[in-house]
Amino acid sequence: MPPIISVKHLSKTYGSGFKALNDVSLDIHRGEIFALLGPNGAGKTTLISIICGIARLSDGTVTVDGHDINKNYRAARSLIGLVPQELHTDAFESVWATVSFSRGLFGKPKNPKHIEKVLKDLSLWDKKDSKIIELSGGMKRRVMIAKALSHEPQILFLDEPTAGVDVELRKGMWEVVRSLQSAGVTIILTTHYIDEAEEMADRIGVINKGEIILVEDKQALMQKLGKKRLTLHLQGRIDAVPEALSAYRLALSDDGRHVTYDYDTKGERTGITSLLSDLRNAGVRISDLDTTQSSLEDIFVSLVRAP
Repeated sequence: MPPIISVKHLSKTYGSGFKALNDVSLDIHRGEIFALLGPNGAGKTTLISIICGIARLSDGTVTVDGHDINKNYRAARSLIGLVPQELHTDAFESVWATVSFSRGLFGKPKNPKHIEKVLKDLSLWDKKDSKIIELSGGMKRRVMIAKALSHEPQILFLDEPTAGVDVELRKGMWEVVRSLQSAGVTIILTTHYIDEAEEMADRIGVINKGEIILVEDKQALMQKLGKKRLTLHLQGRIDAVPEALSAYRLALSDDGRHVTYDYDTKGERTGITSLLSDLRNAGVRISDLDTTQSSLEDIFVSLVRAP
């Protein structure tokens, strides 16, 4: 099945000469949740803006379900719903009027049943007659999603959808996103919350300095780049790791009572058996041990810090 979004050799250079995107190629699969991660200024919002037809590309091509975003703008844009990072709504309009008006902007005929369904799905039905100014930040964010879904798009872009939203509402948003995916909507998510990507995404893309540095299935990424950390709890305090153990690159805790050992999960040998033996030979006695798997956040930080 062809990708629903295909970006080929995309570059964006502003009039000042700043190159925001450099030769970006990316395919988004139909029906997936794709998380685009990157530090501030990496090019996430620029990339989304170009795909959504808000900003113009300098080089390359973007197609949305086969429609070129430049040559067939209206057809491509009608397939896309965008929830921007900033909250832009008419503060004194009602929720119903705001969402209904957004549908009309795309030339869609009135469909009160669809608007009702969207508002109910987003737990906004009891607020339909409320003015936007009366809503909480989390509810305003949901209204932005309702506006983006008003014209029945196949693709939904969520640019930092839970920024400034408390933990409980974030979890509620995750449930909304999952229900949209179940209904067949393709979702592209940018977020600063790495746990959000780890919880929600099928695939992860990392962008840094205007270039895509990695696109990978989430589980494969964590298996491929993840490391495990073995923490050894010592029976007594030591001042330094014995020289005989230097090859293991152990890290000693500040209190001298724990050492940690990082090992590759995909290596043929972890080295743990020999480490335990060498610890014993060096006179270092352990009372307990435990392991932890590196998180997606650890992987992300290592990727963007790489030279």
